[in-house]
Amino acid sequence: MKRKTFNEWLDIRNFSTHIMILLVSVILTIIGSFIRSGFRLDQYTVRTYFLIYPQLELFIILANIIFKNLKNATDRKEFTKDILSRFALFYVSCLVGSFIIFWLFLFGLYAYHGWELSQVTNHMFTIEFKGWFITAISGLTFGGVIFLIVQWQEALQRVQKLKEESLIFQNETLKNQINPHFLFNSLNTLNSLIQSKPELAEKFISRLSSIYRYIIENFTVDQVPLQAELDFIRDYFYLHQIRDEDKIRLTIDISETGHFMILPVSLQLLVENAIKHNMATRIKPLFIHIYLSDKFIVVENTLQKMSVQYNTGAGLNNLKQRVLLSTGKQLIVEETSNLFTVKIPLIV
Repeated sequence: MKRKTFNEWLDIRNFSTHIMILLVSVILTIIGSFIRSGFRLDQYTVRTYFLIYPQLELFIILANIIFKNLKNATDRKEFTKDILSRFALFYVSCLVGSFIIFWLFLFGLYAYHGWELSQVTNHMFTIEFKGWFITAISGLTFGGVIFLIVQWQEALQRVQKLKEESLIFQNETLKNQINPHFLFNSLNTLNSLIQSKPELAEKFISRLSSIYRYIIENFTVDQVPLQAELDFIRDYFYLHQIRDEDKIRLTIDISETGHFMILPVSLQLLVENAIKHNMATRIKPLFIHIYLSDKFIVVENTLQKMSVQYNTGAGLNNLKQRVLLSTGKQLIVEETSNLFTVKIPLIV
């Protein structure tokens, strides 16, 4: 059974998280009451519980919002800067939220006893403020330090896992691209072009050179500009277009790439999969369509499966893992009777 991470325990979408908050509130109330005068279920104990529980709920909600999509930093310095800035915002937000809850609690207490409500604010600042402030600062500091350490540890583990997955992906990418079959097809096409169409052969060599230059230059990086990846795809498809003529048709409907980034060679893997696992003839060509949808780039191809399939799914599964580790989002794969669609989340 997979062990839950700290962030999964704090996920407010889980019912178990709220049960845990309730139980922790009870435990803290008992401890506080015991320290004060030995545990007694009196009015003060009940009030303490109704102060602790909503504050813990608020703190967990704020943690889910502020620490959402925590960066997978490539080094400790970058990560430290990111998490400390978030923690400062979290700390201040919790302090403000705690003050509001305490003030509303006093207001409700005055209303319940029929006391003069206009005195709530004065009572808060002249009598209760010092005690509240010391308790809030102490609790937030203690809990915050533990929270920060755990977040740091889990994030560094994700960074390490990302590096390991990146190395696997990089090795697979190089192995897939510089393989005898790919080189044989390209060189065989080039050989025929040199004899029959020397000018086209020169363009073919230029594009082939660009492909390998791109792979080598981006072999160790985690992300590249979307425009650079699209240019690479155009060069890559150019070789297939010359070799297969009108059997495969690629359409890229993207006029503006903005500042979007993407995992290097990810689009190529999907285009290569489409070509490798589908039939393509002049009568029934394979159509591949690349376009933007929201903050995803979509690679869609007509589904014309070959009768014999040798697909292990390793390349796509590896890409899924790498996308999840790099962006915190899922790679979306959809298949219908006539279309195969993959949506890659873009890095903003």
